[in-house]
Amino acid sequence: MQLFVGADYRGFEKKKELLKFLAKNPDYEVTNVGAYSYHEGDDFNDPAIAVARAVKREHEAKGILICDSAHGVTIQANRFKGVRAAHCESVDSAKLAREHDDANVLCLSAHFVADEQIPEIVTAFLDTKFEPLERRVRRINRLDEREDYD
Repeated sequence: MQLFVGADYRGFEKKKELLKFLAKNPDYEVTNVGAYSYHEGDDFNDPAIAVARAVKREHEAKGILICDSAHGVTIQANRFKGVRAAHCESVDSAKLAREHDDANVLCLSAHFVADEQIPEIVTAFLDTKFEPLERRVRRINRLDEREDYD
C-alpha cells in the first residue's frame, strides 16, 4: 500500500514516530512529504496540499496528516477533488471513516490524540475496507459536486 505522510511543526515529532512505526510493515511504501525539519510556525497547508495531490494522483494510495487540531489539514485536503480526508480521534471513528465514507486521508490531532493511540488509529484506518453499499457510493459521488459562488 502506498502511503503519503505529512505534518506541520505541531505534528512534526508525532510524524517522526509514525514513520518509524510504518517502516516496520513491509507492505507499506511510505513517502514523507514534509515537513522535513522543525520550523516553528510553519503552515499546515503545505503538507496537506502535498498529501492531497499525491492521493489524488495515485488513486489507490492513502494519506496521513498531523497538525495541532487536525482541522486545518482536513479542510485543506478536502479541497481536492477525489480526496476524502477524515479527522479521526479514535479507532472507531477511523473504521467508520473507511467503511462508510471511503476516506483516503487520515487526519490526526497532535494536541488531542495521545502518542500511544496513533498506531492503533492508523492501523484501524489502513486495515478497514470500504463497504460499498449503494447509498454510500451515491453519497461519496456527490462529494465532488461544486457550486461556484461570486
